[in-house]
Amino acid sequence: MSKAVAGFSKLTKEQKIEWIANEYFSAPQEAIKLLKNYWNTNESVQKLHDEFIENTITNFYLPLGIAPNFVINDKKYTIPMAVEESSVVAAAAKAAKFWAKRGGFKATVIDTEKIGQVHFLFNGSFEKLTDFFYATKSKFFEGSQDLTKNMQARGGGILNIELRNKTANLANYYQLHATFETKDSMGANFINSCLERFTKTLKEEASQHEAFTEEEKQIQVIMSILSNYVPNCIVRAEVSCPVEDLQEDASVSPKEFADKFITAVKIAEIEPFRAVTHNKGIMNGVDAVVVATGNDFRAVEAGVHAYASKNGQYSSLSHAKVENGIFSFWVELPLALGTVGGLTTLHPLVKFCLEMLGKPSAKELMQIVAVAGLAQNFAALRSLTTTGIQQGHMKMHLMNILNQLGATDTEKKQAVKHFEKNPVSHSAAADYITELRTNDPSKIEEDFLQ
Repeated sequence: MSKAVAGFSKLTKEQKIEWIANEYFSAPQEAIKLLKNYWNTNESVQKLHDEFIENTITNFYLPLGIAPNFVINDKKYTIPMAVEESSVVAAAAKAAKFWAKRGGFKATVIDTEKIGQVHFLFNGSFEKLTDFFYATKSKFFEGSQDLTKNMQARGGGILNIELRNKTANLANYYQLHATFETKDSMGANFINSCLERFTKTLKEEASQHEAFTEEEKQIQVIMSILSNYVPNCIVRAEVSCPVEDLQEDASVSPKEFADKFITAVKIAEIEPFRAVTHNKGIMNGVDAVVVATGNDFRAVEAGVHAYASKNGQYSSLSHAKVENGIFSFWVELPLALGTVGGLTTLHPLVKFCLEMLGKPSAKELMQIVAVAGLAQNFAALRSLTTTGIQQGHMKMHLMNILNQLGATDTEKKQAVKHFEKNPVSHSAAADYITELRTNDPSKIEEDFLQ
């Protein structure tokens, strides 16, 4: 067991690396070399990355890919995707190309309301607390005016503050439930600052409220924090076309494809075990764009999965139907995103991605992200209900397998050629590489050229 280290955060970057290498690795110099290999050669860029978080020792890279040919609300986009999973970018691009020929994607922002709460305990009469709240409500707005004036100038700010009685669930527990409009900012810092100001006002006003007893004046604030569950910050993305236009694979009729596709969605609507994987596929597309644009994918994930359970059972986020001969497929997602503030103005590649998207507003980015999720879901369901998901996925995964096996460039080329007509698996690739290395090299080259 390693020893606890005192004052680690005060060590220099080099000292931190040396401590880790000597404490945990049998070959310390190799460990140090590995970490330094991932430093950016541009010192100013590396310094910027070092300052994003604490105790930085190196960079952890994700591939940044692009999915072209998206048409959203009659506008063309090339969508950036930062993701490590094989086939995600390819699947999104394939779905984009498919729907570009059929009118493209439509996307609509339904609402952009965000939520923050002050959680507190009050040992007294709810009626008296209610009277106090309405007598004091205007002071919550007035007391945070210095924080909200710039946001108000952009058309945002505090929308409303409610008092919520939660004592049925926890003794003496109440909330100030506040809603916000944060325009192109994700707004976490703004919301949290306002909530802390509400806390100050709540405690000060309660301590002076004449109708309260001395005990009632001692309101205990437990915490003040925004919520990542944003059921009123919703975007809808959809595609539709006549059923006969779904024809792409001669082995499957458009009607059979539509029927199987819709049934697959209905299964995800009623079966949580399927719904989790179904929605994970949606989030493959969503998260990749959220990360590429410098937004908080963890907050998005938490909010989306809570939304998938809003009716009491975890269910599919996407839905499909055929009505009057028209196939429709859509998704509604809660997405609290920003295009100003945070990493959006700091990370060079985030700025690059946002510029590639045409410097979108937060609403436009919500639409783009939702479309990426729907495209990913469509591609996955199309594979699942026709050829099966593994055929395409494993072919995309082949290069990862070959890298794990230490294949040379020549071996990779020959393996790719071989597996164009053969099923891909880790064992099949390992056997093929072994065969390449034991067979006569001239014979292998001859087979490859054929």
